[in-house]
Amino acid sequence: MSFAKLASLMVAAGILSGAAQAAEPLTGTLQKIKDTGVITLGVRDSSIPFNYNLGGVRQVGYSYDINTKIVEAIKEQLKLPTLQVKEIPITAQNRITLLQNGTIDIECGSTTNNLDRQKQVSFTNTIFIIGTRMLVNKSSGIKDWADLKGKNVVTTAGTTSERLLRKMNDEQQMGMNIISTKDHGQSFLTLESGRAVAFMMDDALLFGERAKARNMNDWIVVGKPQSREAYGCMLRKDDAPFKKLSDNVIAGLMKDGEIKTMYTKWFQAAVPPKGLNLDFPLSEDMKALFKTPNDKALD
Repeated sequence: MSFAKLASLMVAAGILSGAAQAAEPLTGTLQKIKDTGVITLGVRDSSIPFNYNLGGVRQVGYSYDINTKIVEAIKEQLKLPTLQVKEIPITAQNRITLLQNGTIDIECGSTTNNLDRQKQVSFTNTIFIIGTRMLVNKSSGIKDWADLKGKNVVTTAGTTSERLLRKMNDEQQMGMNIISTKDHGQSFLTLESGRAVAFMMDDALLFGERAKARNMNDWIVVGKPQSREAYGCMLRKDDAPFKKLSDNVIAGLMKDGEIKTMYTKWFQAAVPPKGLNLDFPLSEDMKALFKTPNDKALD
């Protein structure tokens, strides 16, 4: 067989292979969306500035903006310009169950990608990296974790911070009274009202709650980080096509620099509803993530 003929056959085979791939039937979440003409997002009430409800009218935030980009890519890939977007409020406690049972299709908020959760769900490329610290009143005298012995400490139920706080309390016999609330807003109210002396949570979320305070300068984030955690958008397990689409959107935002604009908008400029600046600097972890998008858990 001549080289020219062999090359011709190889090209033809490639074309057929490409056609076969293009004709592959949709599966999983993308098939569900195509069939129903609806995508359902799990949204948070008070994960400032990642995803929160603005005056009962609409959802906003850094993670929500990323989710919107994913929805746009779905509309384009499935040729569904009029795709209906539904939003269902979720909490840290019920988000995994609602994803698994099909109530929601994706959740982009402030959910940590860790090895335990990977047994139940999948995660997109990382969208944020945080450290777990605590928010306290400046006048409290609390500077680090040892200062919490025998005191009331609040955190949000169903979070990795709750698990870490309870583990610390047991292993170090600190005698803390741990209060768990349903969302970050309630946790901060518990702190602000004096029912707790510290609120343990992801540092970026603490800066968000601090910005909501009557006087944000009364509050300070302290303590050596107890963990480094990676946030990702949460998807159902074993749904490779949907994960690939979502990963490509997030990687694209990082490679073309748009993610930096999003970061500045939500972490270094005035955010609604009060128009306060969280003044949360871009970390070295985040700079490295933007250069090399990945979906790795950090624990």
